[in-house]
Amino acid sequence: MRLLSWIGVLLILGGIIIVVMRGIPYTKSRSEVEVGPLKVSSQERGLVPPIVGIGAIVVGVVLVFAGRKPSV
Repeated sequence: MRLLSWIGVLLILGGIIIVVMRGIPYTKSRSEVEVGPLKVSSQERGLVPPIVGIGAIVVGVVLVFAGRKPSV
């Protein structure tokens, strides 16, 4: 298999995981204010939507077919 095919397979697997889990939650931390020893930060929670997983599956399938060796 070529590199494109391997990347496609990884995208397909990742997309399936995202779709099965109905999205993947993530937390993003930010340091907003830092004055001397005082540090104020915030956390932002989000969700990678399942549509991203579906897109990854589609792109992965395209890469798998693009990475196939041409038949002679």
